[in-house]
Amino acid sequence: MAGQLGVLNALDVAKTQMYHFTAIVIAGMGFFTDAYDLFCISLVTKLLGRIYYTDPTQPKPGVLPPGVQAAVTGVALVGTLSGQLFFGWLGDKLGRKKVYGITLMLMVGCSLASGLSFGNSPKGVMATLCFFRFWLGFGIGGDYPLSATIMSEYANKKTRGAFIAAVFAMQGFGIMAGGVFALIVAAAFDHKYQVPTYEENAKASLVLPAFDYVWRIILMFGAVPAALTYYWRMKMPETARYTALVAKNGKQAASDMSKVLQVEIEAEEEKVQNLAENQNQKFGLFTRQFAKRHGLHLLGTTTTWFLLDIAFYSQNLFQKDIFTAIGWIPPAKEMNAINELYRIARAQTLIALCSTVPGYWFTVAFIDYMGRFAIQLMGFFFMTVFMFALAIPYDHWTKKENRIGFVVMYSLTFFFANLGPNATTFVVPAEIFPARLRSTCHGISAAAGKAGAIVGAFGFLYAAQSKDPTKTDHGYPTGIGIKNSLIVLGVVNFFGMVFTFLVPEPNGKSLEEMSGENEDDDAEAIEMAAGSARTVPV
Repeated sequence: MAGQLGVLNALDVAKTQMYHFTAIVIAGMGFFTDAYDLFCISLVTKLLGRIYYTDPTQPKPGVLPPGVQAAVTGVALVGTLSGQLFFGWLGDKLGRKKVYGITLMLMVGCSLASGLSFGNSPKGVMATLCFFRFWLGFGIGGDYPLSATIMSEYANKKTRGAFIAAVFAMQGFGIMAGGVFALIVAAAFDHKYQVPTYEENAKASLVLPAFDYVWRIILMFGAVPAALTYYWRMKMPETARYTALVAKNGKQAASDMSKVLQVEIEAEEEKVQNLAENQNQKFGLFTRQFAKRHGLHLLGTTTTWFLLDIAFYSQNLFQKDIFTAIGWIPPAKEMNAINELYRIARAQTLIALCSTVPGYWFTVAFIDYMGRFAIQLMGFFFMTVFMFALAIPYDHWTKKENRIGFVVMYSLTFFFANLGPNATTFVVPAEIFPARLRSTCHGISAAAGKAGAIVGAFGFLYAAQSKDPTKTDHGYPTGIGIKNSLIVLGVVNFFGMVFTFLVPEPNGKSLEEMSGENEDDDAEAIEMAAGSARTVPV
């Protein structure tokens, strides 16, 4: 074995210091913004339908047509998938830090532009909104591989899982912030314009152009947290693992980390050059060596993230429809436009507060004790159990006296998604691949997740429609209903549990141990990687 570089060993054994928390906040605020931007759209789609597609002569307020609903909801996910692949690759080519600022600028600019969407017709406004949300998603996509990789390469060996999970946990606060901000805006407009329900007076239930500002303000607010962290992102030095192992500059890596760790670190130029000559430092993504060493690992990280996001995003983006179906939110005609937004935001905030946020932070607390494998397996198992518990006796849950029980069970599926695969699928790809391919492989894994999110978002949009043609949303074909949709999601979660067995356990190992980058002999390295098959801590 060539041996660990001193600068990397110093990072592995470093005690938890202020720079760890600074890195968590800087990277985490990106994820706060990501979640806010991706999920706030689900709060305002009903409002957009009322503003742009209401015919006051009809008994129900307007809703977005199926194609428009799918585009508005899903276009950011398509952009995110593209950004994950592109910026993941670019992060390995140019370095994590150089690309990090670009993604943030995109997020700030496109958040603002989304709220300024223009047009002379509903189609024009929706088209420009979709255009800007695609590029917003593109910037958000870059944040996934870069934030995960930066945090994993800065972290120490002992608490690396908790640090990466903490970055991702900021997503929970982002979802909650979206709900809280929508509540504040809705309450302010409701107080100013006290309007009747649609049923009482269809025309008076919608005040234009005033209510048109509401969704724009909510979307534009996403630029604020991203802009606040730009300066600090630019001040972060490049990670030592990229500088030493990819850029082959041991002197710069030692200098950067000496400042960060506030200790003197020797520059080991000769050892860096020896590692550069190592064959394990040369094979690329599309090679036999990669397939032997990491092929099953990449299959495991992509499939589990794909399956998880089918369930997670369909639940999150369309929870308002589920709450309406069980009667937690009244029929649209019994509310005015702002009151409907308020109730949807309140429901999302309660779910985030009671299950989503706690689930993330339970993962942060336990991931380095239980290990990634155990937490992911447990999460998928309980998601399967609760999804079937909701689906099989679904008619029981729709009765008025049982609705609170439904919301509790539904919240538990979110809790175990977050105390489980929603966090671990983000953490593991940042730990098990070589430094020169780490950002790329994380981007591929994350993009597979977003492909699952697109399947979940678009599929659930149509599948969850009622079997009864008289009960479907306007313009939608009949679907398989909420009950059967929940059964399908339960099956998806079960397969997530199965594919978890392909993912290795990186708990307690250095990044170089997991990737085999320091191994001299290729055969020995492959044997080591195979032997690193999971050991679940007891």
